[in-house]
Amino acid sequence: MHKVFSMKELGFLNYFLGISVHTSAAGFFLHQSKYATEILAKAGMSHCKPYASPMATKSSSFPDSDLPFAQPALYRSIVGALQYLTITRPDIAFAVNSACQHMHAPLVSHFHAVKRLLRYLKGTLDKGLQFQPGPLVLTAYSDSDWAGNAIDRRSTTGFCIFLGPNLVSWSAKKQPTVSRSSTEAEYHALAQTSAELSWLGMLLRDLHIPLAPPTLWCDNLSAIALSSNPVFHARSKHIEVDYHFVRERVASKQWLIKHLATTDQIADILTKPLSVSRFHFLQHKLLAHSSPISLTGNVKQPQLQTSTSILQKQLHQHDQTNSTSSEVS
Repeated sequence: MHKVFSMKELGFLNYFLGISVHTSAAGFFLHQSKYATEILAKAGMSHCKPYASPMATKSSSFPDSDLPFAQPALYRSIVGALQYLTITRPDIAFAVNSACQHMHAPLVSHFHAVKRLLRYLKGTLDKGLQFQPGPLVLTAYSDSDWAGNAIDRRSTTGFCIFLGPNLVSWSAKKQPTVSRSSTEAEYHALAQTSAELSWLGMLLRDLHIPLAPPTLWCDNLSAIALSSNPVFHARSKHIEVDYHFVRERVASKQWLIKHLATTDQIADILTKPLSVSRFHFLQHKLLAHSSPISLTGNVKQPQLQTSTSILQKQLHQHDQTNSTSSEVS
C-alpha cells in the first residue's frame, strides 16, 4: 500500500468519521454515542427523559398536530443527522425512514415523532454493533408490512443480512408501488433481499472467500411457494420480473429459502412500529451494549488484561506477606 499511496500508520482505530471503535479480545464494538449526544444537543434535548421505544404503535393527536412545523430547517437538519446515525443503529432505521418521508413539509405531529425518537436515543447511547469471529455463512431475514403506510397504502420492505453472527447489511424502505396482496408485498421484499445477497456474495467471491449457499428466511408461505413453483397464477403475473430473479437463484441452488414463524422474524423491526416488549426482543438480536470499561487511545484489551493479572498477583503476594507476618507475631 505504501508503494501506491502516500499513507502512514496511525495505530489502532479508535474514532473515525463519528464512529467509535473499541477493540477487545472478543472483537470490535462500533457505536456513535458521541455523535448521538451532539444530535440531542442540537435539538435542545440533552437532558430529556428517556423513552423505551422509538415509535408509538398508535398515532396520538395533539391540538396543533396538523399545523405546519414552524422550523422546517431544524426538522430537516435533525432528521438528516439521524440518517447517518443508522450506520451503527439499525433499530432506528424504520423510524428515521418514516421521518424522512416528511422532509418537504413537516407538520407539528411529525416533529413530535422525531422528539420521541430522540428520547429513545437518550436512553440507548451505549448501543452499537458487535463484530466477532464466526463462520463465514450468509443468513438473511426478509419481511414486509403490507399496506402499512396509512397515507398512500404502500408497503415497507425490511431485511437484515448476517455474515456469521455479525449484522452486515439492513434496510427499511417503502416500496415504489402499491401491492394488491400480502404475497406480492412479501415477494417484492424477497426480491430486494435477494439482490442484496447477490451483491454481497459477489463481493466476498472477489475477496476469495468461499461461501456456502446462503439461507433466506421468510415468514410468508405463499411467497416461498411462489419462489419454487414454476407455474404462474393469474394473480401473480404482474410480479413476473421479481419472480424470475428469485426463481432462477432458487432453481440453481445458489441459496435456500426457508420459512420461520413471524415471532422469530428479526426483520420485523424494520417494517413497522412495535410494542415495547416486542421491540426490545428484536433489538437484542441486532445490537450489543458497550463495555462497562471504555477504552481510549491505542491501548489494546489484551494489554489491559495483562495489567490486571499483574495487579492481582501483586495483591496476592501482599496478602501472603501480611498473613506470614501475622503468624510470626
